[in-house]
Amino acid sequence: MEPRLAQHKSQRLMQISQLLYRHPHGLTTRELAGLCGVDQRTIQRDLADLEDMNIPIWDDEGSPPRYGILSGYYIPPIHLRLPEAASLYLAGRLLARYCDHCDAHAAAALAKLAAVLPEALAEPLQASVQRLATRNEDRDYEQVLETLVTGWATQRVVRLRYWRVGGEQPRECELWPYFLEASGVGASVYVIGHAPHASGLRTFKVNRIVTATLTDRTFERPDDLNGPQLLDSCWGVMYGNEREQVVLRFDASATRRVQETHWHPSQQLTMLPDGGCELRLEIANPQEMLYWVRGWGPQVEVLAPDWLRAQVASEAGATARRYQGAT
Repeated sequence: MEPRLAQHKSQRLMQISQLLYRHPHGLTTRELAGLCGVDQRTIQRDLADLEDMNIPIWDDEGSPPRYGILSGYYIPPIHLRLPEAASLYLAGRLLARYCDHCDAHAAAALAKLAAVLPEALAEPLQASVQRLATRNEDRDYEQVLETLVTGWATQRVVRLRYWRVGGEQPRECELWPYFLEASGVGASVYVIGHAPHASGLRTFKVNRIVTATLTDRTFERPDDLNGPQLLDSCWGVMYGNEREQVVLRFDASATRRVQETHWHPSQQLTMLPDGGCELRLEIANPQEMLYWVRGWGPQVEVLAPDWLRAQVASEAGATARRYQGAT
């Protein structure tokens, strides 16, 4: 009987956590007992067990008290089909490959995912967790990211100290964190939100934030703000209302690789008679594309805009001069 009782209790604890999550104003022990089909003393013990499991339970000390889960601090259990879990596995592998320090939150998330995956998927993910553990710890970065995520989830103002590019001293400001975005360039994470001192949206690279402090003040996120749509205009994270047309001509040797990927929502790909292809895009702040364009080497020619063509040509000339006379 004991295994069955344990199973019933685990199912009930999951049910209680989901009920509290779905009722932001809380429920009394009488209401929970009625919904779960047990007595109030059992519910009281279950609430204590949930707190021991580090689930953030609150009560309003009313008569009778209402219990709930702190908004933004907890995600209820989810059930995944194998292809859905495999998608998270792939995302986890990318995270492990591009994370350049030991991130305890990332390692814990990957370990939890590995624990419920089939062995064939779990083994490489567990190896990723072990690899993360060998990298240098960065507790300051973890604290900053945790604070930003909490501010984002609970819509609370965050006070920042951060380095500006070229600055001699960290600056301070307040931020309403609207969302976070990862960028493959430099394996970086950015927070985008409203900065009152600048009267508009601003983007901060998380690595440049020295400290982040959560305040008690809240903010309202604009109803018309769509993070992914905002970033549709850019190549990475440098968004804007004005876009420039970028035209790239690729050699035949690169055509298949270019065709294999949909690079940007605005792209138009045209096949050329010589087997090459021409890629046209509308990009805000195309300077963000420089690293990507450089990676194609002599297989690509920038046709527009003129300033980007001139910059790539200048860099190519400088590179050629460096290697002149090399054996």
